[in-house]
Amino acid sequence: MALSGGVQRLPGGAGRHLELSLTLAGLAQDSEMTMQVWNLRAMLARQRRDYPEAVACAQAARATAVARRSPLHASPAHARTAIGLAHSGETRAALNCLGRAETALGKADPAQPRPSWIAFYGWPELHSLTAIVRDVVGDAAEAEAASHRALAVLPDSYRRNRAHTTARLALAQLHQGDVEQACATSGEIFTIMSGVPLQGRMRQVLGDFQRDLIASAPSAHLAHEWIDRYRTEWSTP
Repeated sequence: MALSGGVQRLPGGAGRHLELSLTLAGLAQDSEMTMQVWNLRAMLARQRRDYPEAVACAQAARATAVARRSPLHASPAHARTAIGLAHSGETRAALNCLGRAETALGKADPAQPRPSWIAFYGWPELHSLTAIVRDVVGDAAEAEAASHRALAVLPDSYRRNRAHTTARLALAQLHQGDVEQACATSGEIFTIMSGVPLQGRMRQVLGDFQRDLIASAPSAHLAHEWIDRYRTEWSTP
C-alpha cells in the first residue's frame, strides 16, 4: 500500500498512469511490462529523492519473472537498487548490488533481441550509474573513473546521456577538490546540449553542482563566476 500511495504523489498524473499500467500488466501476466513499470517507478521516486520507495520499486523489478531469467533485465534492477541504497547510507549493500549488476550484464547475450525500452542499456549506462553510486558513497575518484569509462563508449548521438554523465564527472571532480577542472567540465554540458532545453533531471544535477560548488569553492568569486556565466543557459526553458 505504501508504494501505491507514493506513486500517487508523482506530478502530472504520472502516478495514476503507472498504477494503471502495473495493474494491466499484471492482468495480462506480462512480466516484461511489469518490470518496465517498476523500473520507471524507481526512476521517478529517485528524482523525487524518495529513496526508500526507489529501493522498494527496484527490488520489485528484480523480483519479476523476466529479471529472474534474463541477466540483461536483472542488471539495471540491481543498479537502480544500488543507487537508492547509496542515497540511504547503506554503502556496503549498495556496492554489493552494483557488483551484481556488473556480473549480470557480463552474462547478458549482446546478440539477443531486446525490447525497445531496454535496448539502450549496456556498459555505458551501467558505468554512468556506477559513477552516481560511487560518488554518493564517498568514492569520488572511482566515480570520476566510471564517468570517463562511460563517456569513452557513449555514442555522440546520445546527447542527453553524455550531458548527464558529464555533469556527474564534474561533481566527482568537485568532490575531490579539483574546483577549476570541475567548473570547466560542467561548462561542457551547455556545449553538448546547445540548442536543446535542459531536462528537469539535468537541472537537478546542476543544482547539486552549484550547491556543492558554493560550499567547497576556495573563494566566493569562483562560485559566482560560474553562476553568472551559465545562469542564462541554465534558466532557458
